[in-house]
Amino acid sequence: MGTLRNLLGSATIAGDSGILARAQLAVFHQTRTADVTARRNDGRGRLQRGNASLGRTLLPEYPDITLYIEHLRSRISNEPLEEVRLASPFFLRSVDVPIGATKGKRVVELRRLGKRIVFALEDDLFLVLHLMIAGRLRWRPRGTKPVGKIALATFEFPKGTLLATEASSKKRASLHVVRGDDALRAHDPGGLEVLDADLERFREALARESHTIKRALTDPRLFSGIGNAYSDEILHAARLSPVKLTRSLTEDEVQRLFDATQRTLLEWAERLRRETGERFPEKVTAFHQGMAVHGRYGKPCPTCGAPIARIAYADNETNYCARCQTGGRLLADRALSRLLRGDWPRSLEEMEGLRRR
Repeated sequence: MGTLRNLLGSATIAGDSGILARAQLAVFHQTRTADVTARRNDGRGRLQRGNASLGRTLLPEYPDITLYIEHLRSRISNEPLEEVRLASPFFLRSVDVPIGATKGKRVVELRRLGKRIVFALEDDLFLVLHLMIAGRLRWRPRGTKPVGKIALATFEFPKGTLLATEASSKKRASLHVVRGDDALRAHDPGGLEVLDADLERFREALARESHTIKRALTDPRLFSGIGNAYSDEILHAARLSPVKLTRSLTEDEVQRLFDATQRTLLEWAERLRRETGERFPEKVTAFHQGMAVHGRYGKPCPTCGAPIARIAYADNETNYCARCQTGGRLLADRALSRLLRGDWPRSLEEMEGLRRR
């Protein structure tokens, strides 16, 4: 009983209407499910807070990948890759070019390809690293060996060891060894680099397919380097609903979205640079202090103070502010709205009315 009271604030159990009781049970079920998932994912029985149990939102995006690349450049540019030691047999996904071909090859360039990190080596060789959801990079003293179940591989350089890890039982991170620009292009999803584009090219990519704005921004075939976390922040900055269709946007809305996309990516990349300093970025996450909506479900919007809402689906979710982005309308949640059907509150006012009852 106490848990249900806490979930809906001032709502009481005794005398609740059927609508409120169903809403409480639905929220209670979602919370318990998230708690179990969080304990399972944490691996040590500790409960993670907020949205952190939703694994897909942890995918590194443009600001995080850019930070990795900048720190790698300062450590391994023009240095030979002395050896690659694989700790997981699932990590290396290519067979045409053997991993041994990279031994001793100098790193001539580091670049980003969507959400992938590309190590350009001598002799037209490329290492294409996709960290996926739980993959991370760590810089360690030279000679560090891969230890534990999360280890994927080590890359030995004269100044240190780059350790690739993946804190997940689902081994999704991947490494490909390819030769030549044509083989490298096969790994490019083709999305637009927004920071290199003008408004017209942005508008064309946005309207290429009829999607919700949220889906379009996170589609790597349409836009490069944007995922779940920063798309939430972009849409809040642009004051746009995540479910508005791309082909229904007005000229003013397209302009706002374009400006918000460029500004959000640039500002967060710079912010992460300041926070990390000279240290190698060890704690790459999609949940950053200072974000307006992402990972802040139920907390006040920094702009208007309304509670941040969400749309939960599968192992992902969208966070938004109903007052700033949807004119106060609560968007249907696949789990709760399907359960409550006609009783689903359509606005912040209706939700507050349920709480007061």
